[in-house]
This record gives sequence, structure tokens and C-alpha cells, in this order.
Amino acid sequence: MNQIQHKNTNIFYTDSGKGTAIVLLHGFLENQKMWDAFMPEFLTKNRVITIDLLGHGETECMGYIHTMEDNAEAVHAVLIQLRIRKVILVGHSMGGYVALAFAELFPNMVKGLVLLNSTSRADSEERKVNRDRAIKAVKQSYVNFISLSIANLFCEGNRERLVNEIEIVKKEALRTPLQGIVASLEGMKTRIDREVLLHLTPYPKMLILGEKDPVLPYEETKSQIKETQVQLVTFADGHMSTIENQTEVTTVLQKFFKNI
Repeated sequence: MNQIQHKNTNIFYTDSGKGTAIVLLHGFLENQKMWDAFMPEFLTKNRVITIDLLGHGETECMGYIHTMEDNAEAVHAVLIQLRIRKVILVGHSMGGYVALAFAELFPNMVKGLVLLNSTSRADSEERKVNRDRAIKAVKQSYVNFISLSIANLFCEGNRERLVNEIEIVKKEALRTPLQGIVASLEGMKTRIDREVLLHLTPYPKMLILGEKDPVLPYEETKSQIKETQVQLVTFADGHMSTIENQTEVTTVLQKFFKNI
């Protein structure tokens, strides 16, 4: 793990391999370790950067709210430190929101974009209310909130099959401080709609979804790429395609990287 200081905040990242630079951005309650299983394959032909987003993993909290733009600027600071000019961004869930913010703020640095179990759309009013409920819940019972939140990311049919994997995800999630959780929920709640980027940007884009995603309704999420050139990949499982469909995701992403 390496670190830089950005706006008086220590940002932790890894940088390995050679080739086209790939930036892997984890989701809410995750950290850069979620990509460990993918690294051996990705490093065969690419330079891979993983980053702990604000208030996650080893990276410190920056304030009461971590906007997607705040996170994107932290990612940018890492890339400037590494003197990397162009990258392919892969963002899981909240990491996808950060990738979109980065693509809007630094369009000339983006070579390709993958939204993995993510969406370009802003929260609905219902989702905003649910974010507020989540903030209240985590303040009342931190451990219970994390345990329920993680289990509910997997489709129902996988919760028994992947019980060991789910426990590992929970263990990593428990490393996320309360402030980091609340700040991220506030940031996701207030993020803006960036669907226009899927329609108007010139670089290759891919959307990976789970048909039984408990978080993102499949048909509704799929509709954002209607009449676009965005490649759609669908799996029959939930929100955690990186675990529920790990082998297939690895293959799909490697092919995407190769074709850019």
C-alpha cells in the first residue's frame, strides 16, 4: 500500500503491473481488497491501480459528507502523483458513481468506463429517504447495520451458498468507521444525475448488472442505456457480481480492456 496526502487527508492506494492503466474503485462498505481475486489475471497485461475511497479501508475521512466529486478528486490526486494521463475506470456500485464524477471532471483522462452493479442516475426520492433511514440505523446499531446491509446485497439464492464469502465481506466492512459510512451515505444521497455521460462520451463503456439485484431494479437500471453504444452484460444474480459471478466478470473485463 502506498499513500499520498490530499487536502490534509491520507489517501491509500496500490499500483502494480505494466500496460494500459486500469483504476478499480470499490463500493460502499468495501475497500481496495475486494479486487484481490482479480489482480493475478488483470496484471498479466495491465497496470492496475486500486484506491481506498474516502472513509473506507485505510483512507481517512475528510468531513461530514464525502461527495462523489470529493472522491473523484482524490482519485485524480493519486493519478497525478503516478503521472498517469489516461485510464480505464471500473467502479463497483458507489465506485461507479465516483467513476462517473471523475469522467465529468476530467474527461480527457478517461479511456474507457465500466459501471459494475451501478447506475448513472441520481437517487430517487424514495432512495433518499432510505439513505436517511440508513444513517439513523447505523448510528443506532453499527454492527447490525453492516451485517444486514452486506447480506442484502446478494440475491436470496446465494446467501447460503456463499455464506463464507459473505462473512469475509462483513469483516472488511466492519473496518469502515461510522463517520465514513455516514459521510458516504450523505454523498450518495446528494449526487447528481450523470446519465448524459452514457450517451455523449466517445470512449467505450460497459454496464454490468445482476437480474436479481436487490439494490438496483434490473429493468429500470437497464433503461438508462437505451439508444446508446454502451455494452450490456447481465448475470442472473445479485448486486455482488464480483463474488457471485467472479470468473465471468474477470473474463468480461479482460476482453473489454483488450479491445481498448
